[in-house]
Amino acid sequence: MDVLLNEEEEMVKNAAREFLEGECPPSLARAMEVDDLGYPPELWRQMAQLGWLGMSLPESLGGQGLPLTYLGIIMEEVGRAIAPVPFHSTMVAALTIAADGIQEQKQSVLPKVCQGDTVLTWALTERDPRFLPETIATEAVEQGDNFVISGTKMFVDNFGAAEKCLVVCRTASASDGNQGISLFLVDTESAGISNVPLTAIARDKQSQVIFDNVSVPKSNLIGQVNQGWPVVETMIDRATLLLCAQMVGATRKDAEMGIEYAKNRAAFGRPIGSFQSIQHLCADMTLWVDGAQLLTYEALWKMDQGLPSSIEISQAKSFCNDKCEAVVRSSQVIHGGIGFMMEFDLHLWFRRVTSWTMRLGTSFEHRAKIAKALLDQPGRVRLGMNLEPVP
Repeated sequence: MDVLLNEEEEMVKNAAREFLEGECPPSLARAMEVDDLGYPPELWRQMAQLGWLGMSLPESLGGQGLPLTYLGIIMEEVGRAIAPVPFHSTMVAALTIAADGIQEQKQSVLPKVCQGDTVLTWALTERDPRFLPETIATEAVEQGDNFVISGTKMFVDNFGAAEKCLVVCRTASASDGNQGISLFLVDTESAGISNVPLTAIARDKQSQVIFDNVSVPKSNLIGQVNQGWPVVETMIDRATLLLCAQMVGATRKDAEMGIEYAKNRAAFGRPIGSFQSIQHLCADMTLWVDGAQLLTYEALWKMDQGLPSSIEISQAKSFCNDKCEAVVRSSQVIHGGIGFMMEFDLHLWFRRVTSWTMRLGTSFEHRAKIAKALLDQPGRVRLGMNLEPVP
């Protein structure tokens, strides 16, 4: 196994960095925090023209059909630039449709994604934030040729900008070999949907979405009715892995800013980087970012090879949660008081990385999953909650 990037992957990485450094200054991230849409459509179209939106989607539908590692590389650079685009939510939903949707669904949605003509998102989390089938309370009831969805989803990315949303619903009670979960492709403008914007530390576009008797055609079902949980698990794995890549990119940039400041900031007549405590912080930041990147690349490689990768993804996310947060906090310490000023750009990376550590599973949840695989015992997480094993 070689998790180092090859020459072609390095070219993709360098081209993405050059483009995003030119098109996504920190001022753009600041502007989009207070923009209703939350992203610049022109930048989205440029990303489509570069082939990024179809990077890992089928060639027959306008994509490039490249391995997920290529998409992870782009996601890493998007994180580095804190580019305010709905890239993560759109790719997670599009990859799920590509893998498990019927041909009509693929043909109606994926070419538009590749061309930059649409934004997608997905809705899973509810008031119980654990990613377990028994926590899904949003119901979809069969009525004639439709399903009628009722319930509330939390922390849905970019719902206000999205045209379609993958919604995880309960369609039956759980039974042996049947979790009673189904996945639907829902038009975000459907009657009965309410979008309630949420205020988050990253000031990104997250919503509470209320479904009040929302009618969805049966043809919008992704996969088989009542058999959607395995599809959801794979969707969560992809989403978590791509989020890790995004965290790595943002954290490395934050670390570079801290190291550069340590070189140039003088105190007591010499650079603060000459003091041992600052030197150790800089060394730790580099170690942690490199470790997070290698774990993420390993998981990407295993997923591309079709090998079991769920545990490796949990290893990457648990490590990223702990160490990426430690890096951005260390960078704040190195910068001192100026790092806490809103006029200074450092907080843009700090707030986003901190937010991402709380998404798609805490360190405790992912460690419980790893422990279950190691010990063949039910994993435990804080507050005494059971974390049921993933089949």
